[in-house]
Amino acid sequence: MNFADHLDPTNSAIFTGLTTPLEIQAYLDSLPYIGEDRNRAPLQVMQDRQCHCLDGGMLAALALSHIGFPPLLLDLVPEPFTDDDHVLAIFNIDGCYGAVAKSNFAGLRYREPVYRSLRELVMSYFEVFFNVDGLKTLRGYMRPFNLARYNHLPWQVDEQAAEQVNTIFYARKMIPVINPAQISRLSRLDERSYRTNMIGVNMDGLYKGPSGGH
Repeated sequence: MNFADHLDPTNSAIFTGLTTPLEIQAYLDSLPYIGEDRNRAPLQVMQDRQCHCLDGGMLAALALSHIGFPPLLLDLVPEPFTDDDHVLAIFNIDGCYGAVAKSNFAGLRYREPVYRSLRELVMSYFEVFFNVDGLKTLRGYMRPFNLARYNHLPWQVDEQAAEQVNTIFYARKMIPVINPAQISRLSRLDERSYRTNMIGVNMDGLYKGPSGGH
């Protein structure tokens, strides 16, 4: 499927003009963050010009595949019932990982490709992965998920197909990054860091229950 063929001329030019991971990140940053249960396919993200971390991540992974990277998603998993998960579109350059991400929080977005392992990349988000109570909630991640394996489904343009893929994406096991003893010793985010990392947050998009995203 040639995704650009499904776009209007304006959006086709935008999509084909995204030639680096940083340009993809800048495009995601230009879209308003919306906290809702609806998960758009990449086509609807570009048509509606809004997204959250999951559908923004799918679009980012698709855009990365357009410039030669595999379309890989990685999910950051919080302590259950304390926070939302967070989806990254990851890429690897010269053996090091980076990430593109749509987030309500400034600190949960782009990462330069300087991390030598997936765990290094994941842990770069640890200190700024917090909930409204200032609790550091990141507990693990799921292994990279290659969207190309599901290209027999029209997930790029059809929301129902995208939802089928999302169900498979979320059904996998978490790899822990922190143990119970470490969890018991965690401090709350200090007030200065909390205020700094809340700048620009859409309050309507904050965690409200099991569904949603960073």
